[in-house]
Amino acid sequence: MYRSVLSVAETFKSGWHYVAETAKMADVRLVMPIDGPPRIAPMPLDFFKLMRPQDWVKSIFILPAIIFSIPGLGPGEWASILPGWMLATFLTIVGFSLLASGFYAINDSLDVELDRRHPRKSHRPIAAGRITPAAGFRFGLVLIGLGIFIGFYVDQAVGGVMIAYLVLQFLYNAGLKRIAIVDAVVLATGFGMRATVGAFAIDRPVSTWLLGCVFFLTLYLAFIKRMCDLAAAREATTDWKSPAGYEDRFELNWLLGMSGVTVVLSWVLYGLSSHAVNLFEGRAAGFALLTPFVLIVVHRFYRRANRGERDSPLAAMREDPVILASLFLFIAGLLAFLYMPGVEDLLSRLIYPDARLGGGPS
Repeated sequence: MYRSVLSVAETFKSGWHYVAETAKMADVRLVMPIDGPPRIAPMPLDFFKLMRPQDWVKSIFILPAIIFSIPGLGPGEWASILPGWMLATFLTIVGFSLLASGFYAINDSLDVELDRRHPRKSHRPIAAGRITPAAGFRFGLVLIGLGIFIGFYVDQAVGGVMIAYLVLQFLYNAGLKRIAIVDAVVLATGFGMRATVGAFAIDRPVSTWLLGCVFFLTLYLAFIKRMCDLAAAREATTDWKSPAGYEDRFELNWLLGMSGVTVVLSWVLYGLSSHAVNLFEGRAAGFALLTPFVLIVVHRFYRRANRGERDSPLAAMREDPVILASLFLFIAGLLAFLYMPGVEDLLSRLIYPDARLGGGPS
């Protein structure tokens, strides 16, 4: 499989990118990238920045499978099974991060002319002229090959999902990213694939509840990014246009409202579902108690988007202490409900106090 990926890379090593015929992007065509000298001699740091390491945090969606599976291990299984799970999960995160970085590099190569019109994207290595589009394209193909190789090393199912992600990203770049709403759905589906490989890496069944929560959360974040891009471009009064045609802030606010509600509801319903109760018994009730933190984070990201601030989760945590504190409390609470001894008895006292006295739930 690795050789086949390199063969594809050799075939398409010259790459393609589209440029706008007009400021409104009314006519889009593909042209060969010019592999001339960059404006500034590229440095290793430029290629590292091209990989967007700040976005590797998105691979956190690979972790829920192992986090929610560990409580089901028996005392004697921790030493025999857990180290293998942790290694497989780590390698999967590395492989998927490289795969995603490869597509970031290719996207930047394809969108170079459009990115040069955006106040923030114009500072990316290719848009700024430090790396040529063709060099960035080839670099992206190498990263994709390495990522898929690692995926198949971990497990054939993991590698297979990465191939499916490869096809999905090809379709995205071929035209789906220029169709409003469809582009966000495709991106959210890609994050669902991250959650899927997390389960495959440790040979656990894929939870539809897990996929639903991840899909709706990342769909919301995709619309957040589009609002951030639009608000930033309008504030800077540039002629940048959204490739998918997101030009109406009212429409984006509606999409953000709808997707934000589904994020909160999907988490509440999961905590109250029979699926969660069967897996975690009384501990599952604690998940629903974390909903206020979910609501706070959803709102804070919405506020940042309308102000045109950066959509990066890391930037949000650095710049907004409310988001940082809410995420910390959510994660701490989740780990406590999953792993802390005696928490099930505590929850039963809080939620069903009458049951302990022989009365039944109130």
